[in-house]
Amino acid sequence: MNLNNEIQTPIYICEEELLEKNLKILDRVQKESGAKIILALKGFAMWSTFDLVSQYLKGCTASGLYEARLAREEFCKFNPEAEVHTYSPAFKESEIEEIAKISNHIVFNSPNQLNRFIWKVKEINPKIHVSLRINPEVSSSPVDIYNPCGLYSRLGTTLENLDEEALNQLDGLNFHALCEQDVDALEKVLQSFEEKFSKYFKNLSYINFGGGHHITKKGYNIDRLIWIIKEFKQKYNDIDIYLEPGEAVGWETGYLVATVLDTFKNGMDVAILDTSAEAHMPDTLAMPYRAEVRGAAKAGEKKYTYRLGGNTCLAGDIMGDYSFDEPLKVGDHIIFEDQIHYTFVKNTTFNGIKLPSLAIKRKDETIEIIKEFGYEEYRDRLS
Repeated sequence: MNLNNEIQTPIYICEEELLEKNLKILDRVQKESGAKIILALKGFAMWSTFDLVSQYLKGCTASGLYEARLAREEFCKFNPEAEVHTYSPAFKESEIEEIAKISNHIVFNSPNQLNRFIWKVKEINPKIHVSLRINPEVSSSPVDIYNPCGLYSRLGTTLENLDEEALNQLDGLNFHALCEQDVDALEKVLQSFEEKFSKYFKNLSYINFGGGHHITKKGYNIDRLIWIIKEFKQKYNDIDIYLEPGEAVGWETGYLVATVLDTFKNGMDVAILDTSAEAHMPDTLAMPYRAEVRGAAKAGEKKYTYRLGGNTCLAGDIMGDYSFDEPLKVGDHIIFEDQIHYTFVKNTTFNGIKLPSLAIKRKDETIEIIKEFGYEEYRDRLS
């Protein structure tokens, strides 16, 4: 890929057409199942696309005050009827008033938090809907770091710790137990959730099925998901259902472009790029997983194999070993696929490395630079 010489790497490029394709899939689920889908900002928070996203999704789910503000200020300005749902493992006394003012729904993590803050929240915003996050204690999440229902989890309330008096104050229950999984994983979780908690559904107006639903991934059984939601609604007096995916919105909608800065040999060919796995693609190390590189293959499958390394001093700042048809040279662009969700929302300026720019590839093929970062972003995060 050859970018305009004026466009500097590293840069994330979100393709507007691909984003809308995902949104249309999610909207189909909404229309055919009756569920409401809201955007999980923790996975995709490119607010320059909210004019488009707000045409399809019903609002945002936030993980605290700042995400809630972003939803209210940048999403709701395109759709004033959009909902803001705010959850936190624990709310702070100093923030709860503002959160209550800007949220349509507030989700408490424990009965302790619920009992501590509900009266203040209701006083500030009498129309706010109140929910409790439940831990169904069942999950098939692929790795422990992303398993909300793992052993000794801090996320959600187990049946053993449920405060039945607190349930009388609730409008809804939430559970979140998936991580980029298909509908069969949801069915497993939903069975446990119903067995343990359905006796408390009677006076509720909604259930939130959380995120991790890989709805836009090729092969996901969308028809089955729609059927499950419809059956659940019918079974429980047409109760409202929410889903809050993040990765399904940004899934395969764009890429991270980097430039080769140097190549050398140290037992094998090494290429240093102007990006970083540690700072710019953190899930490749935390999950871990191997990012696909456009035009490349696994080590040894093509003629020239390189270890792609980041431009920080962390020894493990390595993207992996990839093979290419031609030798890499300084100035070549390397394109890491599917780098729009759970990437720039997690970026750091570790080592003072430059944050990648953000851009949108419009439907007419033009690339619009939305945001560029410089020294100030690094300086201003320090003191």
